[in-house]
Amino acid sequence: MSLKSANWLYSLSLVSSALFAANVSQTNIPSISQSDFGGVGLLQMPTARMADVGEFSANYRDNEQYRRWSVSVQPFEWLETTLRYTDTRSRLYSADPDFSGNQSQKDKGIDVKARLWQESHWVPQLSAGVRDFTGTGLFDSEYLAASKRVGPFDFTLGMGWGNMAESGNISNPFCELKDAWCQRNSDFSGRGGKFEVNKMFHGAAALFGGVEYQTPWQPLRFKLEYDGNDYSHEFAGTIPQDSPFNIGAVYKIADPLEMHLSYERGNTFMWGFTLRTNFNQWRPIHYADPAPEPVIADNDKANPAEWSAVAEKLENNAGYRHVQIKQQSDTLIMTGEQQKYRDEQQATDRAAAILANNADPSVKSLHIQQQRQNMPVEEHQIDLDAFRKAKSRAILGDKTPVYSEAVNPELTAGNTLYQAPSSPLDFSLSPSLTQSIGGPESFYMYQVGLNANTNWHWNEHFSTDSTVYVNAVDNYDRFNFTAPPGDSGAIPRVRTHIREYVSSSDVLLNNLQLTEMRNLTSDWYAQAYTGYLEMMYAGAGSEVLYRPFGRSWALGIDANYVRQRDWNNTLKLEEYTTATGHLTGYWRLPLQSDVLAKISVGRYLAKDYGATVDLSRRFDSGVIVGAFATVTDVSANDYGEGSFTKGVYVSIPLDLMLAKPTVRSATISWIPLTRDGGQMLNRRYHLYDITDAQ
Repeated sequence: MSLKSANWLYSLSLVSSALFAANVSQTNIPSISQSDFGGVGLLQMPTARMADVGEFSANYRDNEQYRRWSVSVQPFEWLETTLRYTDTRSRLYSADPDFSGNQSQKDKGIDVKARLWQESHWVPQLSAGVRDFTGTGLFDSEYLAASKRVGPFDFTLGMGWGNMAESGNISNPFCELKDAWCQRNSDFSGRGGKFEVNKMFHGAAALFGGVEYQTPWQPLRFKLEYDGNDYSHEFAGTIPQDSPFNIGAVYKIADPLEMHLSYERGNTFMWGFTLRTNFNQWRPIHYADPAPEPVIADNDKANPAEWSAVAEKLENNAGYRHVQIKQQSDTLIMTGEQQKYRDEQQATDRAAAILANNADPSVKSLHIQQQRQNMPVEEHQIDLDAFRKAKSRAILGDKTPVYSEAVNPELTAGNTLYQAPSSPLDFSLSPSLTQSIGGPESFYMYQVGLNANTNWHWNEHFSTDSTVYVNAVDNYDRFNFTAPPGDSGAIPRVRTHIREYVSSSDVLLNNLQLTEMRNLTSDWYAQAYTGYLEMMYAGAGSEVLYRPFGRSWALGIDANYVRQRDWNNTLKLEEYTTATGHLTGYWRLPLQSDVLAKISVGRYLAKDYGATVDLSRRFDSGVIVGAFATVTDVSANDYGEGSFTKGVYVSIPLDLMLAKPTVRSATISWIPLTRDGGQMLNRRYHLYDITDAQ
C-alpha cells in the first residue's frame, strides 16, 4: 500500500474516533435537509442521512454556471431516489438553432442512495450512493458516507469517486488491487441514459465531509462542508475554486418551505429553495360524512324494510351504487359497486350498519359483495351478532370480536328483495395533462384539456365507451422530431407523430370502443374490445387475467391487432398495421405488500420485442409512486437520445385534495423523451386494476 493511501486511512481513523465515539445529549437534534444536487446532504456533497419514509422534496438551486431542478422521494426507510435536471447556462442544447433554438443545455440525471448501516450508540450511519448513473456522465459519481450526531451537530465523513472527487485528494484504494481502476472513461455509451456500471469507483478518489448545526432557533441551520470536487473538469468549463470549504444556511419559512443560501468555492453565491411534503402522512381533507346509523338489534321488528329507501342509504351513506339485495335463508346478500370510499373497511362497516338495522330478525349473517364493471371482486361475510357487539359500547378490557372475513366472491341464489333500476349511461368530466420534460426542442412541453367520458352498458357484460378530448392549451407545436439531429429513422414512427395528432384539432375523439368483460370462472377474468382504442390507434384486442384470490401474484396476457389513425383526420386510418401484446406477471412482495412488481414481455408497437419492468410503492395515504423501464431489441442508436424508454409516475387519490370522498385518482407521469421504441398500446381498461379491491 502506498504512503499516500496509508496517510488517508490513518487520518480517517483519527477523525472517525473523534466524531463517532462521542456520547452526548440528543437534545436539539438537527433535522435533515436537501443538498444542491437534490437528496439529503450538505451542500455539494451528500451525507449518510435518510428522510422519513414517504417524504417528497422539490428543489431548485441557482448560481452563475448551473441551475438545478430536482425531486427526491424516500420510498423506503433505507432507500432514497432523486431525479434531477441541470441547466448549463453557458451551452446550447444543440448546434442546430432550427431544431432547439436558443434553449440552453439540459442534462437529466437519476441518483440513488442506500443505507448500509443504521446509527447506534457508537457506530455512525453508513450509506452508499450513485449520482447521475443513467445520464450522459457529466456529473456521475459514487460515494460512501458516514454520519454521526453529537448534540446539535451532525458530522459527515465520506469518500467519493467521479465528478465529486475531481480534486483527487487521496489515491483510489481500488488502484491497489488493479491498475485499470485508476482510470475513468469520460465517454458514455449509446445515446445517453444507460447504466454505466463499468465506470463505477474508477479514476480519482477524494475525501469529503462537513457538519450541519441546528441552532437554538429551530428554523435556522448552518452547514460547513469540505468539497471533494475542485471543478477542474466541469461541463460548464473550468470553474475557479478559491477554497475547498463551502458554507451555507437553511431557513425554514414554514413546514413545507425552506430557503437555502450558501457561499461556495470561496467566490460564488448559491441560492435556492425546497418544497417538501410526506406522502405517507397525507390525509383526506373532505368534510366528515354523516356517521353510519347506530347498530341496533331489533328482534321485535314488525314492519318490513323499505328496500328502495335502504338502497338509497347504501348509496348516499356507504357509497354503493347499482345495488342488489337478496336473502337466502338466514343470510342477507348485497352486491354493489363502490364509488365513494377508498377505505374498504369504512365502506363495508357503513353498509353493514345500514343492512343490520333493516334486516329481518331471522338474519344471522351479511354478505357484502364488491363489484367492478359488473364483475365480483371481493366479498365480506359478516357475523351479525359479532358485528353488533363490536359496534356497541365495549366493556373496558373486552376484546373486540372478529366479525368480518374476506372471501372469494361467488354468485349466490336467493330471494331478490331489491334490484336497482337500470341506469345504462355513466358520464364524467376529468382534467387531462399530457407532458414531456427535458426535450431538446423545449424543456417542458404540455397539453392541458378536458376529457368527456361516457360509458353505456348494453347489459351486464357489454358496454360502449368513449372519450372526447377538448384542448385548452398546449405547446406541442415545438415538437420537432421530423428532422432530429443524429437520430435514425430505422424504426416505424409509432409515437413521434404526436405533434401532428395534438395540433390536428382542438376536439379529438380519443376513444370509442365496444367492450365485453366477464368473470369466466373463479379467479379468471377476460375482456375483448374493438374500435378506436386510443388517440393514435384503432383495432381489436383481448385480455385474460388469472388472479387467484388471496394470493400475492397474478398472471395476464393481452393480444391486439391495430392500425395507425390518420392524424389529419383521426376518423380515418393510415396504412401502418401491427400486432402487439404482452404476457404480464404481477407480484406483491412478501415482506413489503405495498410494493407491486410488474414484468411484461412481448411485442411493442414498432414491432420490437422486449420487456418492461415496473415497480411501484403505495404509501399509507394511498399515493402511489412508481418507475418503469423498457428495453427492446431496438439499438440505442436507432432508438435515439435516451437509448431506451423509461419514466416515473405519481398517482394521487383525489379525496386528498377535494372536499368530498371519492375513489378517483389523478396520475402525473414523467417520461424524458417521446421516442418510438418500447411503446405499448394505451388500452382503456386493465383487468388487474379493475379487480384490485380497495
